[in-house]
Amino acid sequence: MTVLDADLFLPDPAKREVKYTVISVDDHVVEPPHLFETYMPAKLRARGPQIVEAANGAQVWEFEGTIYSQVGMNAVAGRRPETVKLEPFRFEQMRPGCYDVHARVADMDLGGIWAMLNFPSMITGFCGRVFAHAKDVEVGKAAVRAWNDWLWTEWFQAHPERIIPCGIVYLTDPVEAAAEIHRNAARGFTSVTLPERPHAIGLPSLWERDHWDPIIQACVDTDTVISLHVGSSGGYASPPGSPSLQIGATMFGQLSLGACAEWLWSGYPKDHPTLKIAMSEGGIGWVPMLIDRLDNIIDRSGYGLGWAERPADVLRRNFWFCTLDDPSTIALRHVIGVENIMVETDYPHGDGTWPDTQAVIERYWGDIPDDELRMMCSGNASKLYRCPLPAVVLP
Repeated sequence: MTVLDADLFLPDPAKREVKYTVISVDDHVVEPPHLFETYMPAKLRARGPQIVEAANGAQVWEFEGTIYSQVGMNAVAGRRPETVKLEPFRFEQMRPGCYDVHARVADMDLGGIWAMLNFPSMITGFCGRVFAHAKDVEVGKAAVRAWNDWLWTEWFQAHPERIIPCGIVYLTDPVEAAAEIHRNAARGFTSVTLPERPHAIGLPSLWERDHWDPIIQACVDTDTVISLHVGSSGGYASPPGSPSLQIGATMFGQLSLGACAEWLWSGYPKDHPTLKIAMSEGGIGWVPMLIDRLDNIIDRSGYGLGWAERPADVLRRNFWFCTLDDPSTIALRHVIGVENIMVETDYPHGDGTWPDTQAVIERYWGDIPDDELRMMCSGNASKLYRCPLPAVVLP
């Protein structure tokens, strides 16, 4: 492993005792400098994303004249707490596990994490948004395919039991997007990340069916899980002059609540009983409130009439939710459905529980029955994403 800067990083952690088999459904990769120059067609590489050196010594992505300065957005795992205020601006200021799969699996072993699903970073706009809005359509489409080819080749093929492959698509062309979902599914991808609220980032809304029907149908046909990451359509709209970082981080749950309600009422889950949608990094505290409200608008106000099925039943059938711990609301897990809850570690972000995920689960969930712990820590994710479990599943 690369020798880490002792001024920035804590000593490597000791290997944690494994008491729970953990499949994390929300973590992040940092795209390495060689990604696009390796996986894009040779004739397009010069027009694709490039790592360049800024005047202040930072490594940044440049694409079509725009600079994406967060080369390792919030990639602070293992950093000394007093240095976390400094956003990584060079690759050596991140643990290699951020961008190298072998180092990532080593970090997973240190923290007692069996498998991970990883979302893209800022050069993609979390969900392929940057490439979807590329001025050069050919380059935008090639960048999407290159990202998927990199993840498949260097991450999934290297550790197929430990990495859950989640792809991106070219969002502005539904035919191209559907074809990419099929291409990825044929080689083992089990998920695709789409924007939480497409209309908020200049795409057709979910009610513009001509655009979204082919994409949704491709997910249904291939049993591809739609993974919706909080903030993939922008952050919380903080008031002028307010501490936007603090408010934005606080309101993650509200962002997921709004996105989940919109995807539910889009009608796609009702029309496609086997469609699978996973809400990532929004927690679960808001889900019981949403279920109560959905029941209320059917049983009391009548605002929710019109579906043959109860909206709350559709929610429990088609949606899954992930959590770091939610210590105050895990007691309401049976309202949500124990079978609908999964764990995230959020490596390598500041909210993440690595390397102490095992201890966090024991502290907040230790009194939950073993059969429920197995479901929430690994069983639900294994079933949803078709990820193999180890020979021995704990507890």
